[in-house]
Amino acid sequence: MYARSTTVRGDPQKIDDAVRYVRDEVMPAVQQMSGCVGLSMLCDRESGRCIVTTAWADESAMHATEEAVRPMRERLAEMYDGQREINEWEIAILHRMHEAPDGACTRVTWTRADPAEMDRVVDTVRMALLPRLEDLDGFCSVSVMVNRDNGMCALAATYMTRDAMSGSREAVSKMRDEFTQQLGMEVLDIAEFDLALAHLRVPETV
Repeated sequence: MYARSTTVRGDPQKIDDAVRYVRDEVMPAVQQMSGCVGLSMLCDRESGRCIVTTAWADESAMHATEEAVRPMRERLAEMYDGQREINEWEIAILHRMHEAPDGACTRVTWTRADPAEMDRVVDTVRMALLPRLEDLDGFCSVSVMVNRDNGMCALAATYMTRDAMSGSREAVSKMRDEFTQQLGMEVLDIAEFDLALAHLRVPETV
């Protein structure tokens, strides 16, 4: 499975308008496209950063929809007064313990590794990291998306509440340090978001 993420950085005061637009117009349109298996939206109300991710059954379905989604992507950036960044990913891992409730929050960690080591990275996350994440209070789910061409990786862990996410920071920081040092990975960014929309039919990969 594959995913396309659109990151928009804009006016924090316009986040609610952006969420309504994605929920009421983008999501119904995308869900009708062949091969779509879901959409999610993350929002940081302090920085004004939003990430809309669409998931696809395969790479060809994702690429076939590029022209159809482009106007919606441009409209979102315009109404949000923001700059946009597009990334395409392979969904390497998706694991759910619980469905995300209203009020759920997500921490995303972006890293870079040697592209030749991506299989090892994914296997290590699956075997060593997932069991430890499952033990954290309030943990709901985790996804790992990778770009095998440039070695980029985005790990998104969702928690039932913001308090649960905040309470996990120290333990997750230790895991992150251990994991990235073991695999020679560079941490590029870490950010915490409200999970504004989560309508995914992506099956478990664990």
